[in-house]
Amino acid sequence: MNRSSISYYPTAKKPSTHKFRFKNPLYSLDASAVNLSLKLFPWAAHQPDAANVKLSVGLNHGNWLPEFVALSDGNENDRIQGRKFAFSKGSIVAFDKGYNDYGWFKSLTDQKVNFVTRLRATSVYEVLESHPVIASKGIISDQIIQFNSAHAVKRGVPKLRLVEYYDKEGDKTYLFLTNNFKLCASTIAAIYKDRWQVELFFKAIKQNLKIKAFVGLSRNAVMTQIWIAMITYLLLAYARHSAKTGWTVQRILRVIQINLFERKNLREILKPDPPRHKKSEPQMKFAF
Repeated sequence: MNRSSISYYPTAKKPSTHKFRFKNPLYSLDASAVNLSLKLFPWAAHQPDAANVKLSVGLNHGNWLPEFVALSDGNENDRIQGRKFAFSKGSIVAFDKGYNDYGWFKSLTDQKVNFVTRLRATSVYEVLESHPVIASKGIISDQIIQFNSAHAVKRGVPKLRLVEYYDKEGDKTYLFLTNNFKLCASTIAAIYKDRWQVELFFKAIKQNLKIKAFVGLSRNAVMTQIWIAMITYLLLAYARHSAKTGWTVQRILRVIQINLFERKNLREILKPDPPRHKKSEPQMKFAF
């Protein structure tokens, strides 16, 4: 197996437990740069003044585990690793417009994998159908479209669905593109909004799993340390199922660090027994 790329399948046959009503497995696909010092890591040069490696993740919303993971050089396009992730039939994958590719749209549709993304401003298409919308839910339009540029036609991109959504909180309008024609338009918008969870995942591992300072300077040393961080996250995520309700991975990590030199098993650390109160001795009775 290529050391820089790996896929992990912890819940391939388990029912999804995400917050949405549909039963399809839901994933967020994204990539994040792990910044390095250009002076110390010249092999990772990405720009004349920057160096980094790229961590790509397919996050499962059912258990918040990175079910798909890949490491690559910082100058590699996000789509290269993203297209290697073998999402199961019936899955729904949310990703930003940096992953947009007509050939991949066709490939995902042929594999019966649904996607939700944003429309690029320069896209050329024609509207084939327009469906009624519920304005109170922020939906402006719900249309069936066909990309008709020479580039799109050559790659055989299928008919897709375009949902225009107005976000009151941010006072901004979004155009969401999907190959799912069954879910309501507001659910399509909510799926993309929930993609923010993968950003929180990247923030959590960078803050808590020590991938800002590296013990080695070679490419192999950096990649190995990041893989160790990912393994640590999976172990902590597994431990979370044994902990008290509501515990986060960050809290579990801190508790384990505090008890590192204590002779306690994991259950005692994550789910301690309630303190026992000593029974007070009955007061001496005086007879008057």
